[in-house]
Amino acid sequence: MSTGGIGSVEPADQAIQDICDKIKPQVIKMDGRNFGKFKAVKYASQVVAGINYFVKVDVGGNEFLHLRIFEDLQGKLHLTSYQKNKTLSSPLSYF
Repeated sequence: MSTGGIGSVEPADQAIQDICDKIKPQVIKMDGRNFGKFKAVKYASQVVAGINYFVKVDVGGNEFLHLRIFEDLQGKLHLTSYQKNKTLSSPLSYF
């Protein structure tokens, strides 16, 4: 992956799940729903002045969210954008 470009989509690992667990309260606040299931499935990343993570999250009921999470240079996580009503087959790309 080059600086500025988005990397390939990979299966989510425990590190990505940990990031999603930390950002979940921000998603709940923005969306207004409390999710019983919140499992990271796939992700891609982009190196900028920090890292953008693009994560597909399974929230149950065949619904997925796409999250864009920015990790700044101090390691703080920020939910910068999210998309609702995605499916497992919805492509995960820059948004």
